[in-house]
Amino acid sequence: MTVSADQIVQTAREWIGTPYRHQASVLGAGADCLGLVRGVWRTLYGREPEIVPAYSYDWSEVQGKERLWAAAARHLSEKEADAVSPGDLILFRMRKRAVAKHLGILVKLTPFPAFVHAYSGHGVVESMLTAPWRRRVVASFEFPGEVG
Repeated sequence: MTVSADQIVQTAREWIGTPYRHQASVLGAGADCLGLVRGVWRTLYGREPEIVPAYSYDWSEVQGKERLWAAAARHLSEKEADAVSPGDLILFRMRKRAVAKHLGILVKLTPFPAFVHAYSGHGVVESMLTAPWRRRVVASFEFPGEVG
């Protein structure tokens, strides 16, 4: 079975309104940004590709390791920034010289780019990909096209 960009976008949008809960990944009950991506993955592909260990709010910052980036690269295909399209995963670095540790799913490009993400204090929301957000994007990835 093939997974389309439209299915990814639709599935991500189904999570809108889910409250923010650190380390959670349950539609309607709670999710953080990684939990949102995990939940979308489970819906589209079945079980998750790897077990996610417990993590703190400042995970991998002390070591300076790009763990989230490396995990995304293990399971998705990295894309050039100018080649992103709806359904792609986007990775953000929230502060200069910090590790990248926020994720979202691009849901539209026109007329204004937007993405779905779980954001502390807001829950799962659809946000415009404004200049402040675009400046923080460090990588983008394409979900696998095939199930299984």
